[in-house]
Amino acid sequence: MAFLGTNKPIILGDAEGPFRKKRIRPFCISETAITNAQFAAFVDATGHVTEAERFGWSFVFWAQVSDNVGPTQGVVEVEWWRRVDRATWRDINGPGTEGAVLNQDQDHPVVHVSWNDAQKYARWVGGRLPTEAEWEHAARGGMEDARYPWGNRDPDDESFFPCNIWQGEFPHRNLGLDGYQTTAPARSFEPNGYGLYNLVGNVWEWIADPFVIRSQRKAERARRARMKGFKVAKGGSFLCHASYCWRYRIAARTGNSPDSTAAHIGFRVVWDV
Repeated sequence: MAFLGTNKPIILGDAEGPFRKKRIRPFCISETAITNAQFAAFVDATGHVTEAERFGWSFVFWAQVSDNVGPTQGVVEVEWWRRVDRATWRDINGPGTEGAVLNQDQDHPVVHVSWNDAQKYARWVGGRLPTEAEWEHAARGGMEDARYPWGNRDPDDESFFPCNIWQGEFPHRNLGLDGYQTTAPARSFEPNGYGLYNLVGNVWEWIADPFVIRSQRKAERARRARMKGFKVAKGGSFLCHASYCWRYRIAARTGNSPDSTAAHIGFRVVWDV
């Protein structure tokens, strides 16, 4: 039996609640998000070309855009996201950054992968993407109604850094007090009660389920219509902060189109038992 959602939602429009039980079957889940090294092995074996590579561009946070990149186009109302040509899982911040992925960052989560790319990797290793109920069950680590994988204490910008998120004034200044300005190694910080790493912060993780908003309020109905076909992502990322995107909570969720890619979205895999 899994516990899902919360009776104390923070972002009401995301359908974080209510807190409920859901029956699930036994499963195994990867200890960490899939790493660059693991994804490289998949690409070498299959010749897979990611959607970002086929499209010719992906989204990079403004502060990480490579110096080799010329002028970039921002996203309306979230100008810190820049469309960068030739940004891919190999060249995370744009052309000329491949060396980091293939050398010192092999143990970091792979990013710039779409839901469709993640599905293909999961099938290659004999698994699949987790459902939202499975992901939350794994993230709770044996606790029923915890806000985070470690309990209910909120991270802050002063002394408590249990995960890789933003510290400082978003989006202008990241103090990096948790030790990282961008992604951390997939196996970093303390694991939860099930021995799993970085279920919140670091990178968003694709979920198998469609993104559903059940509210009948007019604004939510309109948003639901705009997000038809979107898939759930869980866990937040290194760019999340309570002042802007407090989605590094277990019950928090967002939705993206299945072909979306960015420098802070990855995934992990589950296997049926």
